[in-house]
Amino acid sequence: MPNVTPFLWYATPLDEVVAYYREIFPDFQEISTTPQSASFQICGQRFQALNGGPRHRFNEAVSLVIECENQGEVDHYWSRLTADGGSESMCGWLKDRYGLSWQVIPKALVRYLADPDRERAERVTQAMLKMRKIEVAELDRAAGEVPE
Repeated sequence: MPNVTPFLWYATPLDEVVAYYREIFPDFQEISTTPQSASFQICGQRFQALNGGPRHRFNEAVSLVIECENQGEVDHYWSRLTADGGSESMCGWLKDRYGLSWQVIPKALVRYLADPDRERAERVTQAMLKMRKIEVAELDRAAGEVPE
């Protein structure tokens, strides 16, 4: 069976890219790095990277999703990925300092959106649409899990 590996085009030295992600992701594993290419794993997912120059840029058509266990994980990844030139967007989306789009999503959001009670799921959706970083306590309130 072949592997499918995301291939990411950067306009910066890859040793800098590798060091950046190594500091953010505790399970980061560097496989190989040269001035033009790198191979690494984040959360067990392998990535290939190219220092291809400024011709192509990342955009929101492709994003990487981090499914977090709790608010602490959301806070960690959100603050680290938006620091030093990253930027916040809406509904759990952000861009890191290289312009790569990420979604930092708590498992609670996934669970609430799949709730068979569609009114509850809609309340959670409406709460999420007002957020930048996803706040689990706000989702819980919208779902009726926490007293007002």
